[in-house]
Amino acid sequence: MNLNPDLKTLPRALRASMLAAGKEIRECYRVMEKADLNIVGEVLRGQGDFVELEHYPRDDVFDSETYGQYYYHAHRGSAEEHGHFHTFLRAGGMPAGSAPINYPLASEAWPSGDDAICHLIAISMDAWGYPTGIFCTNRWVTDEAWYPAEQVIAMLDRFAIDHAFPNWCVNRWLSAMLRLYRPHIEALIRQRDVALAEWQAQHPAADIFEDRALDITCTLPISVEKLIAELEALDAAPDRPV
Repeated sequence: MNLNPDLKTLPRALRASMLAAGKEIRECYRVMEKADLNIVGEVLRGQGDFVELEHYPRDDVFDSETYGQYYYHAHRGSAEEHGHFHTFLRAGGMPAGSAPINYPLASEAWPSGDDAICHLIAISMDAWGYPTGIFCTNRWVTDEAWYPAEQVIAMLDRFAIDHAFPNWCVNRWLSAMLRLYRPHIEALIRQRDVALAEWQAQHPAADIFEDRALDITCTLPISVEKLIAELEALDAAPDRPV
């Protein structure tokens, strides 16, 4: 599956939304860089020692109106990655009819009812506080309920953190990242389900959602500036039917 969609084939309205999100991300960077700040530094500010696997900020960031949620942490020990954001939508913000898959092999209880939560996408960050990749995970990594790909995709528009804790720029940036990379995230979520189905076929009797040998289901390196530049070039090109 191609995780890098052909931008020229995307609807103009979608490209316009992506470009607007890119400009918002640039603006967040501009005002933060003027004060020698960065996205990761603001999430970790005042949180004490940075400890692997701990959530930052403590107790996560949650928007009680949108039911969007996120946290930042590290545990992969990679020289290329300082840590990553996990983004979620809780039950109260999900579209009507959203329901986890029926999985008879489940060996662990999944969160349900008002406690149900769905992981949307994770964003890898470098040591300077800038994004380097996006990826999807297995269920056990985030202790979520498992929703089918098309339902997760339907949840993406509902993610927003519309308040100022821990930092308004951080929250605007994160919300905009999901809009800038919307078609890429859709492709990753669909590939996530393909990867899980292939894993299940190889382990037919196992609860694959608890298999510690499968943590990252699919990943995509990213360059925000490169994507914005490509969108700007298309925006400036002569009109063609799309």
